[in-house]
Amino acid sequence: MHADRLRQRIAQWAITLKVRPTQIRVQRMTRKWASCSSAGRVTFSHELLGKPVAFQDCVIVHELLHLRIRNHGKLFAATLRAHLPGNPWVDQI
Repeated sequence: MHADRLRQRIAQWAITLKVRPTQIRVQRMTRKWASCSSAGRVTFSHELLGKPVAFQDCVIVHELLHLRIRNHGKLFAATLRAHLPGNPWVDQI
């Protein structure tokens, strides 16, 4: 998968989740799959390009949800699961 295609999928998930990231970046990251800044910038590791789509979706939704829910509490977990029913990676990331 090419980085532009990943950016398109991220943008589509943003529409689905009704969030508006200020910037979407795909770049080299050494310690994380992705991050979300308080300014609304979401950054994803270029290594996601080689991962299964279900894993990518889990990382994408996880980070984009932080634009609405800044912690990893019960509401965050329930919302993540609601958007990714049956995704095997939800409880592992």
